[in-house]
Amino acid sequence: MRLRLNFIAILLCLVAPVAQADEGNGLAVTDPGVLRALETHGTHGLGLAQLLDPARSVPIPSDTLFALPAMTPVRAALDDAFTRYLADHRSRQPRVSIGVGPGHDVQLFDQAMLTSPDARFVLAGIVNRMDRAYVAPDTCGEIRLIYRLTRTAAGTTPPRLPMTLNLVLHAKDPNDRSVTCTDLAGRWLDSASFTETGAARADRLLKPDGPLATITAAHVDRVETNLQIVHRPKSETQEFRTDYLQKVFRFDATVKQFREAPMENQIDRDRLLADAALGRAFRDWLLAPVNLLAFDRGTVLIPEKFLATTSLSSTPAGFAPSALQPEFGLIDSKGKGVFSERDVVAALERAVAQGGALENIRSPAGFARRLNDITCGGCHQIRGIGGFHFPGADTLADQSQGTVAASPHFIGDQPRRRDIVMAMRDGKAPDFSRGFSDRPQMRGNNELAGSPLLDGWGATCYRPKLKGVADKSFATWTCAEGLACQQIGADASSAIGMCFVK
Repeated sequence: MRLRLNFIAILLCLVAPVAQADEGNGLAVTDPGVLRALETHGTHGLGLAQLLDPARSVPIPSDTLFALPAMTPVRAALDDAFTRYLADHRSRQPRVSIGVGPGHDVQLFDQAMLTSPDARFVLAGIVNRMDRAYVAPDTCGEIRLIYRLTRTAAGTTPPRLPMTLNLVLHAKDPNDRSVTCTDLAGRWLDSASFTETGAARADRLLKPDGPLATITAAHVDRVETNLQIVHRPKSETQEFRTDYLQKVFRFDATVKQFREAPMENQIDRDRLLADAALGRAFRDWLLAPVNLLAFDRGTVLIPEKFLATTSLSSTPAGFAPSALQPEFGLIDSKGKGVFSERDVVAALERAVAQGGALENIRSPAGFARRLNDITCGGCHQIRGIGGFHFPGADTLADQSQGTVAASPHFIGDQPRRRDIVMAMRDGKAPDFSRGFSDRPQMRGNNELAGSPLLDGWGATCYRPKLKGVADKSFATWTCAEGLACQQIGADASSAIGMCFVK
């Protein structure tokens, strides 16, 4: 375990320079000084309280936040999720203690922080997600404001707690014709050349022609929460593991509250395996050529009847198939799952025969990998920092050195996102497709070549069998010169490894 943790630390050190260099691309705000100024801005503050309750002008602590009428369903749903998790743990492992603090075998997130006057959600980043405009084209995609739960009482450590709350907004009002997607894309890309820093940069971002000018309470679509519900330290009786609880709450304008909602593409594995009719319906829907092609491109939107309202994502999940992965058990060559390999092969052949061009999924293994990484939980298991893709900047610390605001997955996806926003700016039809979460989709751009994000030391790669044909879904997952794809973990049969020195 110590070797694994050392490896993760080294990998993050290698990724950090790439992450810092990419902050200038105009599609994310990660500078602590700018974020502090934006959160406390006098006329257009972007603090969580100001956007949820515009009458407020200053940040509010957690106890006040979750007492807001709009947020009470969020707190109730989180409490219920904790209750269910504890009940499940005690039924499965009655002799393994669980509770808050290091005196327990399984260390539980301190729920008291959600109602504490000495903690609040601090603005830790702003992310352009106009690459998601395929979901709702008339809104030009999304803008995400990420807040990190942080202790505010003097002397408390660690100050930053393992929980983020994302406020997801429409990039623009679909009824507002004064600004177009082309205009908005140009504003974001132009911000990469801004020379101001700190409060001056915040002011410029918020100007009427700035990229953040469209952010208002009226554009709020949903709240997404992600918290490390438990931490299992390595011991003689258990391996190191952390579990992350993820939920989504959509804003219901009729009652002015955030309501628990199905999570986009978070396949409800347990229900699909338990309900044969539901499983068959899902199989037939997903394997239909038009849906399979969208699934291949990463733009599929699975109907809500097949989805869950909660995700429990465990890390590290490893590369070998296991129950920790959301898709585990859905594909079974013995016919016990929802899909058989024969089903998948036949569906891929039908899609191609009808003129479809498959970009990623070219085998049952590729289908299984997409089935996993299309989910919220599965994606957060891949190239994250713990269970986070954006843990955010530390804006309250005296010094921010050593803080990596974004995960390798986030940084590796920036060239694809930038390509989409540039197409929108130029009035071209964007290519919204994406590759697998393990490997960035470079679109002819070589800026990440040789880095841990693509094919350098520590990158995810494919280990072809000594005999037989290479799997076409992963054949391009090679390593840079001087490196070889090597086994990670105890499962020698796993086809996925990492690039290390030969």
